[in-house]
Amino acid sequence: MMTKTNRFLCVILCALSLSTQAQTTESKQTSPRWTLEQAAAWQKENGWVSGANFLPSTAINQLEMWQASTFDPKTIDKELGWAEGIGFNAMRVFLHSLAYQQDPAGFKKRVDQYLAIADKHHIKTILVFFDDCWNPNPKTGKQPEPKTGVHNSGWAQDPGRPITEAKDFATLSAYVKDIMNTFGQDKRILLWDLYNEPGNSKKGNESIGLLTKVFEWARDTKHVQPISVGLWKWDLTELNSLQALNSDVITYHQYEAPAEHQRTLEVLKSHGRPLICTEYMARRNNSLFSNVLPMLKKENVGAINWGLVAGKSNTIYAWDTPMADGGEPKLWFHDVFRKDGTPYKTDEIEAIKKETGK
Repeated sequence: MMTKTNRFLCVILCALSLSTQAQTTESKQTSPRWTLEQAAAWQKENGWVSGANFLPSTAINQLEMWQASTFDPKTIDKELGWAEGIGFNAMRVFLHSLAYQQDPAGFKKRVDQYLAIADKHHIKTILVFFDDCWNPNPKTGKQPEPKTGVHNSGWAQDPGRPITEAKDFATLSAYVKDIMNTFGQDKRILLWDLYNEPGNSKKGNESIGLLTKVFEWARDTKHVQPISVGLWKWDLTELNSLQALNSDVITYHQYEAPAEHQRTLEVLKSHGRPLICTEYMARRNNSLFSNVLPMLKKENVGAINWGLVAGKSNTIYAWDTPMADGGEPKLWFHDVFRKDGTPYKTDEIEAIKKETGK
């Protein structure tokens, strides 16, 4: 097992390795990596970012959120209204390539509809393309029902398997470029998060091919928003290098208590770029609104917790602690609100509003 010190050294190495390669790649791209000055200007324009990873409570996964038959703007509007009410100004939202391939025009129309709802609530959006987490065999159509008491039992990887064939790269390239060229000038989008946790699900370096390509595809579009891929596992050194050296702003995940989170920040500051924590808040781990959120605000680091409303995702249950009876855990793992809009903990709501100024 790696020590904490070694983990942080890996992050530092990310900043040093592959730098020549990154510079060579950028010179050929339509939209080269932002300078430090561009990144700082973006941060100044947008201010401190706070919010949640968002999936409507009526959806079990990204496909159920975006497919025409289950797209639920009424619930989205209601739940983003609760987010606005506590001062959140950003949501991180996962797309899915299969929903796009099923109906490109309709998919883009629904994305635009979502962005309009979020904008009405003064919320900007971080859009996520690919994802190596959870179920590896996504399929369009009716999605599975939640498994009783199991965390994220229906969440779908995207694309779900290592991509090696040219035709598959071509299909995914068309998807990324179409979405980014359609919405690349859209001020309602805060940031493009190109790939969630590459290398997860024991894929490791098998994800390097797609990770490399998605940076290339994104750079080959005309967009005004920054791009990023979040650091999440410090011993995936090759992946981390690609992520850190090609991101306009640095994003990362950290579900541990404040002391370790602070150490992570101190290392990531060495990149000299704005930081956004795009996943945090696991109550069992002492990663809380009361202790992490004030720290992130003090450091001017964006804060995006996992989960807004308890629902079909079952993320009130911990990753590794299913509850066979489906009862409510004594301590929720993630999420802020119940499905009726009442808070899980009123003191958490007050802690959030204190930091957001609501």
